[in-house]
Amino acid sequence: MASAAPWRLIRWHRGQKHYSGTYWSATMRDHVLYESRLELARLLFADFERSVHGIVAQPFLLQTVLEGKIRKHIPDCLLLTDQVPVIVDVKPLHRVSKPEVAFTFEWTRQAVEARGWKYEVWSEPPTVELENVRFLAGYRRDWLFSAALLEELRGIDLDGVPLGRAVASLPGQPGPQVRSAIHPPCCWWRQSARPAWIHDSPGRSEMGPSRWGRGMGSVGGRAARQWCGVAMAARCVPGRTESPFML
Repeated sequence: MASAAPWRLIRWHRGQKHYSGTYWSATMRDHVLYESRLELARLLFADFERSVHGIVAQPFLLQTVLEGKIRKHIPDCLLLTDQVPVIVDVKPLHRVSKPEVAFTFEWTRQAVEARGWKYEVWSEPPTVELENVRFLAGYRRDWLFSAALLEELRGIDLDGVPLGRAVASLPGQPGPQVRSAIHPPCCWWRQSARPAWIHDSPGRSEMGPSRWGRGMGSVGGRAARQWCGVAMAARCVPGRTESPFML
């Protein structure tokens, strides 16, 4: 299932009401398809979660017979996690309660949970949290930074320290490399626990504008502004290859 190809391909046409595309995932080291901006937002959050080690778009087709009719549904994505697989359907909040949508999601939930998997219906996240995670996604290419240097930075208590002093906190390391690792918050990417400022309001400062923490000139401040009777089929392809394109 981890190597399943998307059940359907991205389509573009004149007058299309949703935006489709591909997201380069740090988790997959490859592109993952999405069919709306809301699906893209879900991929950003999945890519940020350390417990997620696999993301598969439109992994399979579910089919069953309910009330005398054949019902079909293709979930938006499959997340392979440290616990159980998670099947995700993405839908704007104002559409989730529509009878036809709620009906489809309910029988999908029953089918997924009957396998011991988890089912999730995901709608719009808090705006600030999304923008913070979107900002951090710009620094998800960890191979561009020294792992040893990042590990040293994580071991230093820089809470409230001005950025200029933070750069000088590792005198044995080249200054430009320390600055490149500190100023972008790449050292937070895919951490086991999210920094508190991920959920903060944009620009809220508790330590002043030039300190490491939540200030506007800090890492945090900058980020803040920016199956039961159901048949399942999957299309599988050989293992994924690493892509050189970074979107």
